[in-house]
Amino acid sequence: MGSLAVLPAVISFYTFYFTLFNRFLAKRRIGALTISAIITAAISGIAGAICITLVEGKFRISTYDISPLLQIILFMSLLALIHGIIALVMRGFIHWYNDIRVKEELEQKNLQSELALVKSQLNPHFLFNTINNIDVLIEKDQQKASLYLNKLSDILRFLLYETSAETVTLQKELEYIGKYIDLQKIRYSNTNFVQYSVEGDPGDLRIATMLFIPFIENAFKHSVHRKKDAGIIIRISISNEAIIFYCVNHYTDAPLMAEEAGGLGNELIQKRLQLLYPQKHELSISKEPGSYKVQLTIQPGDAVSGTNKRYED
Repeated sequence: MGSLAVLPAVISFYTFYFTLFNRFLAKRRIGALTISAIITAAISGIAGAICITLVEGKFRISTYDISPLLQIILFMSLLALIHGIIALVMRGFIHWYNDIRVKEELEQKNLQSELALVKSQLNPHFLFNTINNIDVLIEKDQQKASLYLNKLSDILRFLLYETSAETVTLQKELEYIGKYIDLQKIRYSNTNFVQYSVEGDPGDLRIATMLFIPFIENAFKHSVHRKKDAGIIIRISISNEAIIFYCVNHYTDAPLMAEEAGGLGNELIQKRLQLLYPQKHELSISKEPGSYKVQLTIQPGDAVSGTNKRYED
């Protein structure tokens, strides 16, 4: 009898779980769900009650047998309804969890696609100006022009082959930044306009590809007073605990800088940092009168071996 008492609950549970949820609750047809739930529970209760009475041999078509049978049917139907509601709750929770997981996966894939696009892009104005500057330099100093042309070639090679990976050695990233700054400096007669320094030994440390360069591009894009020294200051400090990137540039176009600070680039960078360095980074962006400052601190996963040797440009 015990096993037969479970029968209505089992029938109701799987009917609610596989049929009623998909047909009604998933489509938010609450009225049809309520009616179908009552009918399913009643049928399950009747089936269970009949099975029990038949097995016990007490089922007879007479007035004095109907009342106990109705009580059994009512009890079995209520039991079936409770198990059906449990099935709906379970299926609803699983459905909700799967929806969240799918949305997160789609958002992550979309973010990765956007980041891949950002990483693969080279500012066309930078490329155009660099080629023109090298072309002018060829007439003045062919050896120096060849040197800068090789730097540009290295940058293009880096963008083509290195940015396809999620991470790159810090050493290569620093070399890319140095060459990028060198090519930007061709445009300026004041060689002290940009102050770039790296302190610490990158060793074999790996970081996310092109993590710092968007901030540096932004600094060159909006910098002013190019005849003054230290118009742009870029410092990268490497220690066993963290990598600290600091960049400040002077500007006058406040509305443009405000737009850039909240633009898509910074938003993508922040999302990327959350994805690659969760709880292991700190980004501070501040806009003060006449200066725009960025400081990014990341805690690398690998240990940084360092002899504190210093590189400056």
